[in-house]
Amino acid sequence: MQKMKNLGSMGSSGRLSMEENIEDEEISRLAISTLQAREEEIERKKMEVKEKVELQLGRAEEETKRLSMIWEELEVLSDPLRKEVAMVRKKIDMANKELKPLGQSCQKKEKEYKEALEAFNEKNKEKAQLVTTLMEMLTESEKLRLKKLEEISKNIESINTVISIP
Repeated sequence: MQKMKNLGSMGSSGRLSMEENIEDEEISRLAISTLQAREEEIERKKMEVKEKVELQLGRAEEETKRLSMIWEELEVLSDPLRKEVAMVRKKIDMANKELKPLGQSCQKKEKEYKEALEAFNEKNKEKAQLVTTLMEMLTESEKLRLKKLEEISKNIESINTVISIP
């Protein structure tokens, strides 16, 4: 059906009619202008964000300068225990540096312990299952042996009764 419509709208040379070409061009222009409008909107929003960021950076720089000045004022106020405090802080930092590898070592050994304990428990469970299987097999074997002994005893009794009949 669609082919028939297309064939009907084609001219004698096999080309689409001028109206369809114009319509296609208008659709293309509309799509291009819509795309350009979107691009312009994106660019405008990008510039707005950029201006806001630059404004925030300016404020941050001002605050940094202000904080630096306050820090310098605090440094001027000399603390009589400043050296001792610095030494204690250094010792704390050193202790922290020493603690880190020890903590990692502890975690590693705990993990190894848990893995070993898990393997031990699995083997212990396996052993318990094997012992249970063995006990079942021994019990079954004893029953079979007792049954066989009873049969042999009955055979001996029957032989004895046959021999004593004369």
